[in-house]
Amino acid sequence: MSFPPATYELPPPKFTHRYRTHIILFVLTFITTTLHDPIQLLLLEGSAALPYFTWPVFRTGLWYSVPLLTILGAHEMGHYLACRKYGVDATLPYFIPAPGLLTGTFGAVIRIRERFPTPQALFDIAVAGPIAGFVVLLPFLIWGMAMSEMHSTQGIVSLRLGDPLLSKAAAWITLGLPPEGQDIFLHPIAYAAWWGLLVTALNLMPFGQLDGGHISFAVFGARARYVSLGTLGVTLLLTLWSRSWISVAIMMLVMASFLGVRHPQVLDPDQPLDARRKAVAVLALVIFVVCFTPVPIELFFGK
Repeated sequence: MSFPPATYELPPPKFTHRYRTHIILFVLTFITTTLHDPIQLLLLEGSAALPYFTWPVFRTGLWYSVPLLTILGAHEMGHYLACRKYGVDATLPYFIPAPGLLTGTFGAVIRIRERFPTPQALFDIAVAGPIAGFVVLLPFLIWGMAMSEMHSTQGIVSLRLGDPLLSKAAAWITLGLPPEGQDIFLHPIAYAAWWGLLVTALNLMPFGQLDGGHISFAVFGARARYVSLGTLGVTLLLTLWSRSWISVAIMMLVMASFLGVRHPQVLDPDQPLDARRKAVAVLALVIFVVCFTPVPIELFFGK
């Protein structure tokens, strides 16, 4: 008597990528960020904005798009390389174009295709992105501030960007304090770095499955859901302080409705963080504080 040979189904290979999709999205995002000014004019004024789509305008736009995409790419590649280290299947970054938006992009994301094995792996993967993006944006922030200029604000109506502690320090080091009636007008490099600060702060908010939510769960375990609820409550209160937070609050409410505030369990939860990782968690908190601004964007009327 004989038996049929045993058959084994091999697991699908990890880290397989749709390179064409990644490249197309990156190219589109490169275009929408490099030409974000004329694209906004096109949406507002129609064909009257077509003369602004020129090579000199494109070349000027590179001062903004290259630093911004470098910062966003560093953030997501930090996550991706940490995933490679732990063998957690993930995609390469997907850049998301957003023509007409102030940034020209909705940012970039990677998709993690399987559960995290341990709290240590979860923590390292979550914190690697913000730290990588932060390290890359620092020289752009200093360089951009040094190239920025002070001008009178008399009679000017514009959008005013908030001042995170780090951008205040960079401005003070490179330009000094602006005189009465003047303000700093950011060079495109500094503008890109400012968005990098905001993205870093938003991602480090300890909520749900944001990077900060992952870090919180790795540190506090199941108690992290209370941290998420507290963060949601604070964000809702911030909407009373600045309308800039309305979109963030809506995003959090949608995430809470569909995904809940409980973090998915890791495969082996019985491995607490060591002292070194707890120190890195404190560093992530410091990065959040210096990147955060309670009023990200407001309408400014110069007198």
